[in-house]
Amino acid sequence: LLLNTGTKMEEIKYLVLHQANFRICESIARRLKVSMDKIPMNIECYGNTSGATIPVLLDELNRDGRLSSGDKVILAGFGAGLTWGASLIQWQ
Repeated sequence: LLLNTGTKMEEIKYLVLHQANFRICESIARRLKVSMDKIPMNIECYGNTSGATIPVLLDELNRDGRLSSGDKVILAGFGAGLTWGASLIQWQ
């Protein structure tokens, strides 16, 4: 995704991920060599909300004022059968 868009990881404010559990997000942070600060979490509040994780967390980030115009955010989710999807968005 980053290579296709010419974006560097340093430009990404947050990785908003499907949060099946905390360990998966930690593993992603290690593999991408990013701080967990880039991966906001709310699983401790709601548990695994499946497909709702990404929009719920994105709404929280917006309401809390943690997103500013121009911020680049990666949204990524996964499901059964090793299906996955990811998007790079720029917050307006």
